[in-house]
Amino acid sequence: MQGKVIVITGATSGIGQVAAEQLAGMGARLVLVARDKVRGQAVMARLHERAPGVVHSIHYADLSRLVEMKRVAAEIAAAEARIDVLINNAGALFSSRQVTEDGLERTFATNHMAYVVLTHGLRERLIASAPARVVNTASAAHNRAQLDFDDLQSAHGYRGFKVYGRSKLCNILYTRELARRWAGTGVTVNSLHPGFVATRFADESGGLFSYIVRMAKTFAISPEKGADTIVYLASSLEVAHVSGGYFYKCRPAMPSKEAQDAAAANRLWQESTRLGGIESQSS
Repeated sequence: MQGKVIVITGATSGIGQVAAEQLAGMGARLVLVARDKVRGQAVMARLHERAPGVVHSIHYADLSRLVEMKRVAAEIAAAEARIDVLINNAGALFSSRQVTEDGLERTFATNHMAYVVLTHGLRERLIASAPARVVNTASAAHNRAQLDFDDLQSAHGYRGFKVYGRSKLCNILYTRELARRWAGTGVTVNSLHPGFVATRFADESGGLFSYIVRMAKTFAISPEKGADTIVYLASSLEVAHVSGGYFYKCRPAMPSKEAQDAAAANRLWQESTRLGGIESQSS
């Protein structure tokens, strides 16, 4: 990873922060996308301690807003001559339904649309830098989830964890479709389940669910273990030519039947690019 450029979202805490620090320690230069400036600067200081002399950088954006997703993608594409790895890792869970200024349900916007829009915005840099990689953090929470294309914004019967599971199903379907469309470009695309990790995740989701999650974290794995598969997919030679896969504990895993639906993956791509106001490119 010496000299490689890695763009990562959700790296100011939890598994994203651990992955960023480990990859920096392997010689990579990190480009962070963060929302909180205080946590962002703290992580930047840790990265500089881990890899003195490497000029890491950080961009701030609210990844639930389309205009912010597009702005930060354009800023990074303009600032970086090459991008070797894109790690889409930022995610959130909300106990009550919230709608963004774009008319998108906030979980769908943050956990899925941010992956789509940022990846699209960095497409040219990634392909020009090939061999390159896209790593999407999904979750086993996608199991039992189903997409309702007539209600992608979860206007009916909203339940926080159920909607979160749908967004993680979207991550896997998007990974599948992106791998298919980018075949032959030299850019691989894979997703992963990090495990149930003791991080800040869901602490601010509100309501009873937030309390339950905090209690459950007593039995969760450490962020260090949770970050292992992200680092593996970003750096290992073993997966240099693997694309479209879903991984757990650094090994291929079998996602749900719904996550293997090629027609649903294609339809989600069409709907997502329409909602994002971006071109639905075949490649």
